[in-house]
Amino acid sequence: MKKIIAFFIGIVLFCGIFCLESEAAKKSKKGSLPEEEITQMSETIDNLTKKMYARGLFSPQDNSDLINVKIKLDNQMLIAPDLSLAPLYYKAAVLYKSREMKQDAIECFQTILENFSDTALAPKAAAHLKEMGVEVNFVPKTAGEGEGSNE
Repeated sequence: MKKIIAFFIGIVLFCGIFCLESEAAKKSKKGSLPEEEITQMSETIDNLTKKMYARGLFSPQDNSDLINVKIKLDNQMLIAPDLSLAPLYYKAAVLYKSREMKQDAIECFQTILENFSDTALAPKAAAHLKEMGVEVNFVPKTAGEGEGSNE
């Protein structure tokens, strides 16, 4: 009888620990967008980019889709910046720029510089901003900068 009780106590403890770990994992990802939503936003931007390169006309729905993607990106940045958003911001900025929606393009490019300055997209964003006449104080990191320098 003692073995059965000990067995059940072990199961209860195991389940309790497992549930706590599972809950902690959920909380750590709570601020992040679900992978499906990031994939959906990426597909939307890629489809709009194809239209842009094909010189296709944007429908009102296309404009709405682009605006909705930017709203979702901005909302996520308020909750928890995520490196996987950098390419989406860059693509959205290029689309806004091509649509002559200058202020939205500037906001997206600046978000990259402010939040993702370590990525390869930051120098590209800075170049676009300069091309658009925006003063940029961005200095790209050189290879090895900050790693074991003896200054």
